[in-house]
Amino acid sequence: METSAGSTLPADEVERITTDMIAALKTVYDPEIPVDIYELGLIYKVDLDDDRNVSIDMTLTAPGCPVAGEMPGWVENAVRGVEGIQDVRVNMVFDPPWNADMMSEEAQVALNWW
Repeated sequence: METSAGSTLPADEVERITTDMIAALKTVYDPEIPVDIYELGLIYKVDLDDDRNVSIDMTLTAPGCPVAGEMPGWVENAVRGVEGIQDVRVNMVFDPPWNADMMSEEAQVALNWW
């Protein structure tokens, strides 16, 4: 997660929010793949500003994903539930295109993609 240069947020608060946001993101699953979107590598960037607004750049495993219209809302709702967050904006991006190399080792093990 990135914070703006010269952030006035206390480091311990940023750490707590980061931990809580990761936990929240891990509750969102691509319905076709039994791994959460965080471990799949679908979250490209998370920015937290001094007003505790969050901007998230994310992608999909494929542009034609059947839940493309719904998943950003799932991500927004999950992160909005993190204590201290004021607002959440989710941006869908497709550059760089997602590929299996972006998955964590945990996701690769879960999917037997060795």
